[in-house]
Amino acid sequence: MTTVLLVDDHPLFLDGVRAALDSAPGVEVVGEAHDCRQAVEQAVALRPDVVLMDLNLPDGSGIDATREILATAPGTGILVITMSADDDAVVAAMRAGARGYVVKGSGRADLLQAVATVAAGGAVFSPTVAARLGEFFRGLAAQPGREMFPQLSEREREVLDLVARGHDNRRIARELFLSEKTVRNHVSTLLGKLEAPDRSEAIARARRAGLGQEPG
Repeated sequence: MTTVLLVDDHPLFLDGVRAALDSAPGVEVVGEAHDCRQAVEQAVALRPDVVLMDLNLPDGSGIDATREILATAPGTGILVITMSADDDAVVAAMRAGARGYVVKGSGRADLLQAVATVAAGGAVFSPTVAARLGEFFRGLAAQPGREMFPQLSEREREVLDLVARGHDNRRIARELFLSEKTVRNHVSTLLGKLEAPDRSEAIARARRAGLGQEPG
């Protein structure tokens, strides 16, 4: 039996998805959540095989919820529900650990196939999204600062790079599809790891290591 948690704040859409899943043998909808907080709480409590995750929730981004769920329950399959597969947020969600996406308005067969694939440990990517993810991970391999700051996580290095470009927390949050609170937490953590007394010192060290260069 594949267990599924639905995360979306639109009741009519949820009703339709639930009806489609409930009609399939071997699939059980074990819960619904309408915001990020509920999504994380129910995913941790219910441990579903698959979470169908909307990205635009009342109290934040489904991307942040995806990270929180996978930090506690790394085996959970996150399947993003999106209006457009071309949205940059879809790629950001994949980078956060989601295994694929299903476009809102997809047919029942496509939805069930996506759920089954993710539940089995597979991924659901379009060629376009897969290519963009490949570019992202190739870029990480060549990213400046990896040897200079081995104590930082990939996400913290990414935030540090944007800090070194002179971006404020609001712009960093917008570019990385994070909440400002999450960015503040990352900045605080990386300052501690670098033993930098303030943001200015972190910027200076990052630029000496080759970070903070505008692409182009």
